[in-house]
Amino acid sequence: MAKRVGVEVSIAVADAVKLANADVIPAYPITPQTHIVEHLSDLVANGELDAEFVPVESEHAAMSCCCGSSAAGARTFTSSSSQGLSLMSEILYHPGPMRLPIVMVVANRALAAPISIWNDHQDIMVQRDIGWIQTFAENGQEAFDLTLHAFRVAEDRRVSLPMIVNIDGFTLSHVIEPIEILSQEEVDRFLPSFKPRVRLDVKKPVSMGPVGVPEVYTEAKMAHNEVLKASKKVVVQAWKEFADLFGREYHPVETYRVDDAEALLVTMGSISETAMTAVDAMRDKGEKVGLVRIRLWRPFPGPEFRKAVGKAQVLAVIDRCLPPGAVCGPVGEELRSLFYKVPGAPKIFSFVAGLGGRDVTVERFNEIVSKARAYAKKRPTENYEVIGVREQ
Repeated sequence: MAKRVGVEVSIAVADAVKLANADVIPAYPITPQTHIVEHLSDLVANGELDAEFVPVESEHAAMSCCCGSSAAGARTFTSSSSQGLSLMSEILYHPGPMRLPIVMVVANRALAAPISIWNDHQDIMVQRDIGWIQTFAENGQEAFDLTLHAFRVAEDRRVSLPMIVNIDGFTLSHVIEPIEILSQEEVDRFLPSFKPRVRLDVKKPVSMGPVGVPEVYTEAKMAHNEVLKASKKVVVQAWKEFADLFGREYHPVETYRVDDAEALLVTMGSISETAMTAVDAMRDKGEKVGLVRIRLWRPFPGPEFRKAVGKAQVLAVIDRCLPPGAVCGPVGEELRSLFYKVPGAPKIFSFVAGLGGRDVTVERFNEIVSKARAYAKKRPTENYEVIGVREQ
């Protein structure tokens, strides 16, 4: 029977990994994800989780170890953040094409320089094209649920791909929230035992990830791309099964007060809850404003997003990543491509906010909506603005 407890979100994520009965956990500490693997090491040391905890010498080694353990048929988990995730980058491109269903939770954090241990989405946006399925949590309950969901989807034999669950560093990772922790019996009903699609076996030797000469490389990358896009069906199916069992629903794109909205905020992660408060305040003033939240980042749910937007005329897209020299943030870029030359498409304005842990307040959301509406009246969609820059 599930129990509702007040618990730090990082601890709840670790408990989800325990309930999933992970076999191998290669780990290296980096703020703000350390509490996740730290708690898992305690669970293994105390005999509460029968797993191999591997304290590696770097994040590069952690992901290398993940590839080996997953290829050998072990249910594999790790966690990382920021510069550590960047150090993994060389290896992060391997598990997808090799069809290794590794699960990783990323406690999103800013990248240096200057050094910052606080939250934004720059670390994961650098890794948006690694070929992993990626979701975003808004609160602690979602972080727990999405971790279990990640094992369910990644290991589905129709998918067999690695998966990342993104949680905002500190804003979620270090916050204590009331979270419903499922029982082992409940998790076992949702998550079957791991049966690898491909596996290294000394009795039946195979090569995994060999050299791809020009005659096969393009086809291999296309095959990976096609299975990644096709995984969306399994992602949605697993969410439906989760809702049927436990009553909590998740969707690739989720909306708030959009039915008659003329302007829509677009967010990902924990700022979405503040955005809902801002939408309520603007609605109280008679403004037709709504919110669209992206839950599934890769594969990107294009048809679902178009449907969610409806007849809105303006999209104010909030990115928590500043790509120097680009025409807009990565989410804004995605949406401009999605609506390119679509008849009746909304005007899309890209805003960058919340870098390095700076608060995105209700007042900031009001400012963003006001600016987007003003730009829509007098200029095209090329606007790209960093919000909240302080004068030095």
